[in-house]
Amino acid sequence: MRSEAAQQLGGLERFASAGKGRGLRARRRFAVGELLFSCPAYVAVLTVSERGGHCDGCFARKEGLSKCGRCKQAFYCNVECQKEDWPMHKLECASMCTFGQNWNPSETVRLTARILAKQKTHPERTQSERLFAVKEFESHLDKLDNEKRELIQNDIAALHHFYSKHLDYPDNAALVVLFAQVNCNGFTIEDEELSHLGSAIFPDVALMNHSCCPNVIVTYKGTLAEVRAVREIEPGDEIFSSYIDLLYPTEDRNDRLRDSYFFSCDCRECTTKEKDKEKLEICKLNDPPSAETVKDMIKYARNVIEEFRRAKHYKSPSELLEICELSLDKMGAVFEDSNVYMLHMMYQAMGVCLYVQDWEGALCYGQKIIRPYSKHYPSYSLNVASMWLKLGRLYMALKNRTAGVKALKRAIAIMEVAHGKDHPYISEIKKELEDH
Repeated sequence: MRSEAAQQLGGLERFASAGKGRGLRARRRFAVGELLFSCPAYVAVLTVSERGGHCDGCFARKEGLSKCGRCKQAFYCNVECQKEDWPMHKLECASMCTFGQNWNPSETVRLTARILAKQKTHPERTQSERLFAVKEFESHLDKLDNEKRELIQNDIAALHHFYSKHLDYPDNAALVVLFAQVNCNGFTIEDEELSHLGSAIFPDVALMNHSCCPNVIVTYKGTLAEVRAVREIEPGDEIFSSYIDLLYPTEDRNDRLRDSYFFSCDCRECTTKEKDKEKLEICKLNDPPSAETVKDMIKYARNVIEEFRRAKHYKSPSELLEICELSLDKMGAVFEDSNVYMLHMMYQAMGVCLYVQDWEGALCYGQKIIRPYSKHYPSYSLNVASMWLKLGRLYMALKNRTAGVKALKRAIAIMEVAHGKDHPYISEIKKELEDH
């Protein structure tokens, strides 16, 4: 058993949380916007599509990166970043050369390969594990259904296929546990507009339990996770982050939590369901839709969201936009524009418009989204900040400087609390304001 000092971290302590297992608790007061702690990534992988725009080592976004002389596919700020990343990049470098266009392991597989390598080279506890070690991660192995077990076996096969040269593998049973641990405890790193940058393991951050009424938010500075208060935190309060997108109603949120993390939430929001009526707002008509009609439309909405998620992998932008427009037209007969299912499909449509550079179309959807987002999401939400940011940049591109400045300042106000006032993203946005 580690000493009590090892169970504590700058005004925080690990403790046994009733009904939740391990947790993190405050030992002093934290003000809104205050940094509770930061955690360097135990391991991280930059998503393949961002190569060339971000450093593979530190994830810094900059121009003029230097590429790896061997594989020509990894990019770095400088020699220092390249040397520091080499123990991890060497797992993939030769393999990328050998397989060429056929090199396509998932981020989960890439992350797991790095964990195996790190555990061999750094068997001792790391700076990422001051309160919580990777080996302590929950796997929820007993709760995995056949489909999840089959997906893990596919990942294990890919691991052997792409990483046979540099890794010493444990047996299959140990790999199943490790992949299950990564699935439950991995983090996705996103940029200021919530675009996907990569995946990482942050053990100390993973110690925090979930609440749909979180009192902290996790943001990223390269491959460093930072945890800041978004509510006043008193001594003795448990520290809660959110594992999921909080836009959706109680039933949907808990379906996601059960599917991905194997528990249901008992926070105040889930117990009272007080926001569900607003989130599922129905059209105000002289002849309001029946309960059965509403129920059927909710079922349709959930199905179309899943259909769109799958369609993104193989349909063209015009086909995707058609799915959005048809579903919005159908749902609009029953739901108000502020209904979260309407907002979901508007957000997807906005994404397609941005992809095809239809700035006016994207702006039109964004203008409909922002007010309901501000109402449905908690204070200092990254989803709200990123929407203000997108709107601001769209206004600026369309020469509406007054609206652009206003929107960008709204984004900055949220981000200064969530990211900290000295975050590079905020500096970049302020520079955009100066340049315009």
